[in-house]
Amino acid sequence: MRAVVFDAIEGQPEVREVPEPSAPPGGVVVRVMATGMCRSDWHAWAGHDEITLPHVPGHELAGVVASLGAGVERWAVGDRVTVPFVCGCGRCDWCRTGQAQVCPEQQQPGFTHWGSFAEYVPLHAADTNLVAIPDPVGFEAAAGLGCRFATAYRALAGRAKVTEGEWVTVIGAGGVGLSAVMIARALGGRVIAVDRNPAALAVAATLGAEHTLLTTAVPDVPAAVADLAGGGSHVTVDAVGSAQTCADAILSLRRRGRHVQVGLLPPVDGHPRVPMARVIGWEIDVLGSHGMAAVDYPEVMALIAAGRLEPQRLIERTIGLSAAAELLPVFDRATVAGMTMIDPRLA
Repeated sequence: MRAVVFDAIEGQPEVREVPEPSAPPGGVVVRVMATGMCRSDWHAWAGHDEITLPHVPGHELAGVVASLGAGVERWAVGDRVTVPFVCGCGRCDWCRTGQAQVCPEQQQPGFTHWGSFAEYVPLHAADTNLVAIPDPVGFEAAAGLGCRFATAYRALAGRAKVTEGEWVTVIGAGGVGLSAVMIARALGGRVIAVDRNPAALAVAATLGAEHTLLTTAVPDVPAAVADLAGGGSHVTVDAVGSAQTCADAILSLRRRGRHVQVGLLPPVDGHPRVPMARVIGWEIDVLGSHGMAAVDYPEVMALIAAGRLEPQRLIERTIGLSAAAELLPVFDRATVAGMTMIDPRLA
């Protein structure tokens, strides 16, 4: 099969022919019809995650079951499926209680094993992790759920528990940030979107952001949010993952506010650059959000099928494997205004 492969950390990825995977026991092989590129893929390429080289990235995917491993009961060849980027083991207490996203024995395509920037991808514990794609939902929309959209949904609905009329400030208007804007608005939130890219903010406005803040034109983001939201936001989301965006998000909250950290923060030496004095003094809740378990997907799928959520509106472009190999090393600096999807059937 054709796949995007890199042989060294920060090495140039290339498209090459590699052996097709075999279905693991209890797992499946999926023919990839769509897979997303997100900043987490860049983190793996940059060496911020433990991976085995050579490596095939990719963790947001949708496709068709191509083969079954021994013991799979719920799925058949030809089924249209997607999967969370965190695949639980299916055996531990966390998985048995519907919390596979924090499974201590989790597998992650594109991190713990070869991922979906390929024509085929192996997936573990299929009966725990696969999610059926309803007929009205396309492969590209479903692929976007695996990381960014599902993570944003759990961050706002499951972790921050946004309620009608609350101010929600989303810092970063890439794929996960724009997902958060759409979802926060659907939950009744009043949204402030913050980004350095005017085109991304324009998209955020079409998705329901009441205010947009361009960081190059706003010297003090927390002060601007406080002015707009009457003293600060009820909820903030850092959808970027940097010391600056994390601090801006926390400092944009009102007293007793809730911050959800979604963007991965690269490792640093020394004291963590998080304004903990504000967290303590204002009793801020700081929440992590790490994807969403497969058992929670039907709720989101139903909202998509009913037209109440439209992740397909977030797709900016679809590229082939060759373009993906060129884009991955610079994706942290790419100017995007939505999700980048990869179709492995393209050159």
